[in-house]
Amino acid sequence: MTYRSNTIKTGIERMPHRALLYATGMPESEINKPFIGVASSFTDIIAGHVTMRDIERYVEKGIHAGGGYPFIFGIPGICDGIAMGHSGMHYSLPSRELIADMVESITNAHQFDGLVLITNCDKITPGMLMAAARLDIPAIIVTAGPMLAGHHKGRRLNLTSDTFEAVGKYKKGLINEDELSALEKCACPGAGSCQGMYTANTMACVTEALGMSLPGCASVPAVMAQKKRIAFESGKQIIELINNNITSRKVMTKNAFENAIIIDLTLGGSTNTVLHIPAIAHDAGVKLPLSVFDKLSKHTPHICNMIPGGTHYMQDLDNAGGIPAVLHRLKEMLRPNLTVSGNDILEIASNAQVIDEDVIRSLDKAYHKQGGIAILKGNIAPDGAVIKQTAVSKNMMKCEGFAKVFDSEEEGMKAIISGQIKPGDIVVIRYEGPKGGPGMREMLSPTSAIVGMGLSESVALITDGRFSGGTRGPCIGHISPEAMEGGPIAILKDGDKIKIDIPKRKIETDLSDEEIKRRLSKWKRPEPKIKHGYLSRYARLVSSASSGAIML
Repeated sequence: MTYRSNTIKTGIERMPHRALLYATGMPESEINKPFIGVASSFTDIIAGHVTMRDIERYVEKGIHAGGGYPFIFGIPGICDGIAMGHSGMHYSLPSRELIADMVESITNAHQFDGLVLITNCDKITPGMLMAAARLDIPAIIVTAGPMLAGHHKGRRLNLTSDTFEAVGKYKKGLINEDELSALEKCACPGAGSCQGMYTANTMACVTEALGMSLPGCASVPAVMAQKKRIAFESGKQIIELINNNITSRKVMTKNAFENAIIIDLTLGGSTNTVLHIPAIAHDAGVKLPLSVFDKLSKHTPHICNMIPGGTHYMQDLDNAGGIPAVLHRLKEMLRPNLTVSGNDILEIASNAQVIDEDVIRSLDKAYHKQGGIAILKGNIAPDGAVIKQTAVSKNMMKCEGFAKVFDSEEEGMKAIISGQIKPGDIVVIRYEGPKGGPGMREMLSPTSAIVGMGLSESVALITDGRFSGGTRGPCIGHISPEAMEGGPIAILKDGDKIKIDIPKRKIETDLSDEEIKRRLSKWKRPEPKIKHGYLSRYARLVSSASSGAIML
């Protein structure tokens, strides 16, 4: 068989290349086998990535067992939870582009025949998927798995409700310092991506539904032996994909993307997928406008009530049958599509079994008739805005109030924590979009503070920034065009009336068209917040959130 790696190892002129390969300790007996790049995002600082040394070993074993030769290379990662609420979050979304570029660069420079991509947390998974789509060689994703629930005084704990929201509760006097300290120690008991349907786990589920990881990979907890077995099988399977010339774009088709969106919607996943799935599709050469999410959402029932909006944890989903069981529930809605397992997604769906009827409900007993994400439009967001509608209470599906406007997350957070925000206010945080942030920071700290201070039934928040998968309540992000591009959010003032109608997909201000035009004519673009380094370059090149915040 002719391998891509022959470019660097075959012929007399490649003698120097072979010499360097042998210098790594590679046995001569292995030189004619397919070369597999194993991109590992292991790091000591991300809880979801600390188990990856073990995963690397089992992937290596699988590659050897399958007849290939592995080469591990490192890819960095950022922990969004640690980067949250300060200048570090500027780098989170932009790191997605760096990750994609690095995987592409290393793979093409060394002419790997296939890739096993070990990932887990928020921007690393989409970055690796973007690279796989761009390279269009055989590739498999191994997500490292979710964290188990924490425990304290007989109840289960999770990162968002029991740390970020606890800050607001403490400020309000609802819990004391001893309780706060106990939650801090118990909420995250060990390795894995945060326990609910936050961005990391949402993207793991999307990856499996997309067909790019083996069945069951998304939901198996990080600490379970089953995760090692999946890593081993992934290593073996990459050789099968090479032998059968099953490249990434043969898996990541339009059907696959729509299937992935349907699973995202039925799980009530993170709104960040509205950035990531279109970006991956772009690299796969598939057109995927924002409207697809809303179109599918209106016909996709929400059948898994996962935290933060619901009550179930990722370990519950795994015990209920994982993503294959969710596919089984929705098999009549799915499109046929090849997966890296070698089976069609419909085969996986048909062969799966739902073990817990409450965690994965039947369609006629859905928690909501529509999917998790809604796309809103109006004179504040002509190009669209995003909300996780299944994490909003019935009382706030329609609301109106008066704007309290802030030009940064820090200003908004200070006002919330100091008690300046009152029932009936609509908090507006702007100049936090892809260009304006720059980097479109997540707003988990202010949204959690609103919930923790008991204001989620009376206060909404809108922003051209974005939200963590842990956000719940009437929080609308990705407002496009963003303020830095001169979008209408840039000219809102304190006291402007804002109306939100999620069922009708509307977000509007009472300002007349003439008044909006008048204010826009006087608007002047502010100086960039960051003028040097990678973020400065990113701000100049990044596209709107409505098109996935890709770098052009």
